[in-house]
Amino acid sequence: MIMKKTRLLLFIPILLASLAGIAQQTDTLSNTNAWTLKQCIDYALANSLTVQRGNYNVETSEVNYNQSKMNLLPNLNANVSYGYNWGRSVNPVTNQFTTQEINYLSPSVSSSVTLFNGMRIQSTLKQNSRDYQASVQDLQKTKNDLILNIASLFVNVIFNKEQLENAKFQLSSSQQQYERTKKQVAAGALSKSNELNLDAQVATNELNVITRENTLNLSLLQLKQALQLPASTPLDVVVPEVDIEDLVLDQNRDQIYEIARGTMPEIKSAALKVESADFGVKAARGNLYPRLSLSGSLNSNYSSASDRAHFVSDGGDPVITYPQIGVVEGTGTPVYSSSPVPVPSGSIVDGYGRRDQLQDNIFRQVSLGLTIPIFNGLQSRAAYQRSVISRQLATISAKEIDNTLRQNVETSYNEALAASKTYNSSLRQVNAREEAYRMTKQRFDIGAVPYVEYQVAENDLFQAKSDLVRAKYDFILKKKVLDFYQGKPLEY
Repeated sequence: MIMKKTRLLLFIPILLASLAGIAQQTDTLSNTNAWTLKQCIDYALANSLTVQRGNYNVETSEVNYNQSKMNLLPNLNANVSYGYNWGRSVNPVTNQFTTQEINYLSPSVSSSVTLFNGMRIQSTLKQNSRDYQASVQDLQKTKNDLILNIASLFVNVIFNKEQLENAKFQLSSSQQQYERTKKQVAAGALSKSNELNLDAQVATNELNVITRENTLNLSLLQLKQALQLPASTPLDVVVPEVDIEDLVLDQNRDQIYEIARGTMPEIKSAALKVESADFGVKAARGNLYPRLSLSGSLNSNYSSASDRAHFVSDGGDPVITYPQIGVVEGTGTPVYSSSPVPVPSGSIVDGYGRRDQLQDNIFRQVSLGLTIPIFNGLQSRAAYQRSVISRQLATISAKEIDNTLRQNVETSYNEALAASKTYNSSLRQVNAREEAYRMTKQRFDIGAVPYVEYQVAENDLFQAKSDLVRAKYDFILKKKVLDFYQGKPLEY
């Protein structure tokens, strides 16, 4: 199935190039209702939900990639807390107990950066980079699959149109022969059975035309459904003029295969996914190493309890004083303690505003942290082992895709060679059948051969022409598959 899809997909450039001088790119319906393959593909790509889903997958991968780049930079966070306390609580400015009602404000800013974690961040960055590139290639393959479906349906419509024309030609020929025979029967030159046999043949050919029309309508309906158009939408296709005289197999299968390895998006995607898995192993291994980080913060505090009059130190040396412990009775002479008491240097201020408190209470912190993994339930070790398995699976998938491509090229080459021989044989067969039919018709017109022989000659010619149409498109398809593999410019 994969080989068949790939070969059909590569037929697309034929018709795209062949219609280049006829069609202009459009996202809406053509006024003539006759669509080229390019118009069908453009419309399908613009309206496909599968392609839109693929675009979002690419955007998601890009977001992951950009985020991994930002992980190399320090983080920065700000926090502000405001509250109201009553009852016994701690003044956040003085760290002393108080029983009054207070409002407090505590702003802070913090930042940290990872200095080393076993190169895990760098490996994850490279892994996400490969995943992003692979998603772009996967999107291209999704588009190719859609184009494949549209192109095969488009070609099927063209094939059925030509089959209908052949059926109409046969009907017209039999009708003319029937009218001629009626005159000969009326003149007594031929028997009545000849007229009846030709009348039956005309009816058979009419039924064949109806069958071909139904087949064509069904193929048009399938094309409309693939384009997500209602069945009532008028739609026809433009049949391109394709010359097959210059289709020559000028490369061998090995040369085509080597060229194809550098052009197919699934090959590129598989290679990128292997690289991604390699970096995933390195990232998982980083969890086994110590982690070194640098962090810092800036904090401050404000409390409404400090708004009232209070002592504010000026930062000077304490003043030694001898506090008064009493007075002499009768004289009132003060009595001082013999033990000196240091008193902080400062003054009593009437108020301590919010701005002053926040400026004076700034607290700065810088720390260097080292985390050494010792035992965490073997989670890091298990993650590393899973990443190794994922890498092996990605390698196997890449080999499978490469083998499939090689098999497709080999099969396409053999089929193209066989199709060229089939086409040449069908062409000779049509030439021979036409001459045989011409001679039989002449003899039948003069009554030299029976009707049965004439009918056989006519049916053989019709079948030969049908086989030639089928062989023609099959030959063009398979040859252009090989041209696409080789990256040749297509001029049709």
